[in-house]
Amino acid sequence: MKNRVLLIDDDAAVREELIAILTSHNYIVDQAVNGKEGLELAENNIYNYIITDISMPVMDGLKLLENLRKKDINVPAVVISSHSEMDIVRQAFKMGASDFIEKPFSSADVVLQTLEKLEEKDNSFREKRGVPRTTENNYSFEHIVSRSSKMTDIFNTIRKIADYKTTVLVTGESGTGKELIAKAIHFNSIRKKMPIIDINCGGIPDTLLESELFGHVKGAFTDAYRPKKGLFEEADGGTLFLDEMGELPLALQVKLLRALQEDEIRPLGDSKIIKVDVRIIAATAKNLRLEVNKGNFREDLFYRINVLCLEVPPLRQRREDIPLLVSHFIDKFNNRLGLKIQETAPDCLQCLMNYDWPGNVRELENVIERAMALSEEKDILVADMLPPELYKGKDIAEDNFSYFDNLSIKKNSRKLEKYLISRALAETKGNKTRAAVILEISLPALLYKIKEYKINLE
Repeated sequence: MKNRVLLIDDDAAVREELIAILTSHNYIVDQAVNGKEGLELAENNIYNYIITDISMPVMDGLKLLENLRKKDINVPAVVISSHSEMDIVRQAFKMGASDFIEKPFSSADVVLQTLEKLEEKDNSFREKRGVPRTTENNYSFEHIVSRSSKMTDIFNTIRKIADYKTTVLVTGESGTGKELIAKAIHFNSIRKKMPIIDINCGGIPDTLLESELFGHVKGAFTDAYRPKKGLFEEADGGTLFLDEMGELPLALQVKLLRALQEDEIRPLGDSKIIKVDVRIIAATAKNLRLEVNKGNFREDLFYRINVLCLEVPPLRQRREDIPLLVSHFIDKFNNRLGLKIQETAPDCLQCLMNYDWPGNVRELENVIERAMALSEEKDILVADMLPPELYKGKDIAEDNFSYFDNLSIKKNSRKLEKYLISRALAETKGNKTRAAVILEISLPALLYKIKEYKINLE
């Protein structure tokens, strides 16, 4: 993505020098000869940075900064000054300037380093939309807590398709971790150095959603006092994650389909087309085929986004992940709450294993946080701290884990897995194929584990 700079200086020689420096490093530069002309450009265009001289006719740099602030044009501004103007520079900082460059310029590097420094520390545009800066390490496969075969299959698929621009549809119940999967795709792809922007299609009023996605020009509607870049442009070169895709209004579905097919958008009120390079990942908890049949979702858009579908299984279909997730959340909330809980009582763990988790991983996380916050024990999580619905009607003593040597989840995960396999084999009277279905693992994986754990089949 190229950064766009507004350069304001009445000295033609200074403008020529700066334009040569900036354009040679892929910046796009608009120029103005005074603050009044620069203010008009800033009102009608979108810039990443403004570079302005202090002393200019018609409107000087200080008056420009004052007007930018009044008009709520929040663009990082760099002032150009001579050493003799340092008192005025201090005033400029009070007016909202982000940095300054002393003239004459000692080298081109001084200018470029100033802008690079601003780029590092200023991400306010995305953060105002609730999109914090993220790192690829937070979304590597190692940070997705799972050992189930279904999740492993998803990871293998992501590895195969991550570098392609193929549109991905992530489906699954609420709370299963669809956003985590979307970010794993992005941060394991060649686009990982570019932004991933997410938007909840059901969380923004219909009247604002089009402007949020595609942007608008000044005057496009009543409150459009200045142009605004849409999220498609923000994600240029990277990934746009459309969460709750099933909530997208029909009127917008047509425009989204065009954007996906043509790789171009048109901001509200603008006659110009903007080309974008965006990889789309959509997510939904709805059955979009059913929504198509009901007339709530366009069939052509469904086929356009359903190029590759990843279905994230609910937690009740991968119960083998529960002990790992419990251990993960205990570590997480120990740090957050200042606790030192290290173990989970066997009856507590069995309650967690037996429950169907309609809210999936998100519900499990909330339950663990609640139990830890209420716990009167300093080092162990007990069943008494769990919500009543988890053990209502359950016989906690049934299938107890008294054969564990200690109460550590980490140390006993192998024993728990062996216990579940043994129980499944007992229920199926040794039928390994049926046992693998119950355990929700592949038959080869089951045969390997039977051999690894030396499970007696007699």
